[in-house]
Amino acid sequence: MTKRLAIVIWFSMIILLTEYANGQDAQVLVQAAVNYYRGKASISTVDMTIHRPNWERTLTIKAWTKGQKDSIFTIIGPPKDKGNGTLKRGREMWTYNPKVNRVIKLPPSMMSQSWMGSDFSNNDLAKSDSIIDDYTHMITATEIHDGKKVYVIKSTPKPEAPVVWGMQKLSIREDHILLSQEFYDEDLKLVKAMTGQQIRMLGGKLMPKVWKMQKEDAKDEYTLLNYKELTYKQDLPSSLFTLTALRNPRR
Repeated sequence: MTKRLAIVIWFSMIILLTEYANGQDAQVLVQAAVNYYRGKASISTVDMTIHRPNWERTLTIKAWTKGQKDSIFTIIGPPKDKGNGTLKRGREMWTYNPKVNRVIKLPPSMMSQSWMGSDFSNNDLAKSDSIIDDYTHMITATEIHDGKKVYVIKSTPKPEAPVVWGMQKLSIREDHILLSQEFYDEDLKLVKAMTGQQIRMLGGKLMPKVWKMQKEDAKDEYTLLNYKELTYKQDLPSSLFTLTALRNPRR
């Protein structure tokens, strides 16, 4: 082996080891961010404002989450939408419409569809653990936000992963606060971006109080999630996350 070849091999090994460590660190950061905003269980009340060029409407939502896979949402206002609900368990999701007293199970293909006409999809609202299970992660840059380091992470789908996004980009602060999440199509064109605003103490944690989901090709179309209340729990009863509870939102 020539000296030049040995140097090339040595540098290649260093690059591979660096990329491996980078990927491992990125995976840890993403997992920590998800654990941070989800917690073990939570109860929240959120105002969702859907803004369009010619109209705007606001829904008030009560939400319960457990672990990284189970969530249930019920609309508590305005009166015309009251009682509409969504249940997510693992990768399965159901919706309930009280006007027709009917529960519908959503196929996987509809997980990316709009929730109640907003810019959030069914998956977005549930803050699915798909970003952990279905993507590999790599740190691509670091920035500074409010004096703290922010890691910019590129997330690419694993082979055969059941996802619609060709890539996602996350910005995660060193204290595990997710600041933004960008969604790209299969051609790696930016479709929409979610950004956190007004970092405040919520449920005993520093969190963005407001989330904005903004379409890339329609700057005057967006949806805001404004947290009114957020409480973290050690656990919640499994009975909360059932079809019976979805039909009967009095919890």
